[in-house]
Amino acid sequence: MEEQTAAQTPFDRFDPTFLSDPYPFYKMLYGQPPMVLELEMRTALLARYADVVAALRDPNTFSSAPIRQISQAHIFGGVPTLILTDPPVHTRLRRLVNQAFAPRRIREMEPRIRQIADELLTKVERAGRFEAMKDIAEPLPTMVIAEVLGIPSSDYQMFKQWSDALLEVSNVPVGSPPPAGFHEALDAERAYFKQRYEYLRRNPGNDLMSMLIQAQEKDALTFDEVAGFFNLLLLAGNETTTNLIGNGLYALMRHPDQLELLRRDPSLMPSAIEEMLRWDCPVQATGRNVVRDCEFAGTPLRAGTVVVVLNGAANRDPAQFPDADRFDIRRAPNDHVAFGEGIHFCLGAALARMEGSIAIGSVLERFPRLRLGEVEPIYKKSFNVRGLVNLPMRID
Repeated sequence: MEEQTAAQTPFDRFDPTFLSDPYPFYKMLYGQPPMVLELEMRTALLARYADVVAALRDPNTFSSAPIRQISQAHIFGGVPTLILTDPPVHTRLRRLVNQAFAPRRIREMEPRIRQIADELLTKVERAGRFEAMKDIAEPLPTMVIAEVLGIPSSDYQMFKQWSDALLEVSNVPVGSPPPAGFHEALDAERAYFKQRYEYLRRNPGNDLMSMLIQAQEKDALTFDEVAGFFNLLLLAGNETTTNLIGNGLYALMRHPDQLELLRRDPSLMPSAIEEMLRWDCPVQATGRNVVRDCEFAGTPLRAGTVVVVLNGAANRDPAQFPDADRFDIRRAPNDHVAFGEGIHFCLGAALARMEGSIAIGSVLERFPRLRLGEVEPIYKKSFNVRGLVNLPMRID
C-alpha cells in the first residue's frame, strides 16, 4: 500500500485562532486514518485516542530519540535525557531517578507544598488582588521542583525566566534561528548548574541532584547526563504543573456548576484534577520518529517520518470519551493521556497531581467569592504546551 500525503495541513500551529482553542480543529482528524503531510519534514499526525496510545506504547517503531532539526534536542545540549532516549538508555536513566519520585517521598513533600501555597495566598490576601498565574500557578511548582533538585527556592524567579526562554525554542518554525535570549538563558542556566553541581558534590543533601551526583561518581551517570536531568526537570518540573493549575482554575471559572459542585464536595478534587488534565491538556503534543517502514492504523509510514502525537486531541476523542467536549469533574472512567503512556509516562505525575490539588483547593478555600477579573485571559504562543499567560481573578 503506497503512502498517501496531504497537500494542506488541517491547522496552522502558529495561528492565534488555533492557539486560543485548538479543539475544534482536531475534530477533522478523528474520522480518518493518521494524516501524513509534506512539511519541512514528512510528518504524520496522530489524533485518535487508540492511535496515540498504540504509538506511545511502541518505542520499537516510534522512537523518542531526536533527529536532525528537532529543536527540543538543543534545549538539552544534545546529551541523553529521559524524554529523548529509547531503551536501554532510557531504562537506565529512569531507574536512577525513580526513587526520587517514589510514593513515599511524594507524600513526605505534602506539608511543604501546603506551606508554600499558604504563604503565596497570604500575600495575595493582604494585597487584595489575585493574578492566578503570577501569584500561585507559576511560583508554586517552580519552588517545589527547586527544592526537589536541592536548589534554594528563593531562586525560583530566575529559574522561571530560564525555563520560559528555553521553552520558546520549541515554538519557532523548523530551520529558523532560536528566539532572542535563548542562548543567554542557556548559558546562564548552565553556569548556575555547574555552580550548584560543585556545591552539592562537596555538600551532598537528601535531594535529587545530590543523588544523581553520587550515581555519577559510581560511574552510573556521566556529567552530561546529570546536566540533562537538571535541564529536563527545570522545564518539565514547573511548566506542565503551572499549566495544570492555570487551565484548571480557568475551566472551573467557565463552568460555575462544576465549581459549585466542587465547593460543596471537596472530596471530588482528585476526579476534578483528572478532568482538568483531560479537558484542557497541559501537554498538547509530543514527538516521535518512525524507525522502520510500517503500516499503522491503515496508513503506510516510511522510516524517518516525524510523528506528532496529539495528546490534547486524543483527550477529546468522542470514540473514547462520551460527550468529550463537556467538562465534568465526576467523569468516570477517565483514562486520559495528559501524562503520556508507556515507558515515557510522566515521572512526576503524582507530584503534579498533588501540587494541582493543593493549589486549586487552597485557592477555593481561601477565596469563597472567587470569580474572573475583567481582563480576558490569553494563551501562550505555544503548540506543544497549552497554558495561560494571565488569569486575573476577583477575590472581594
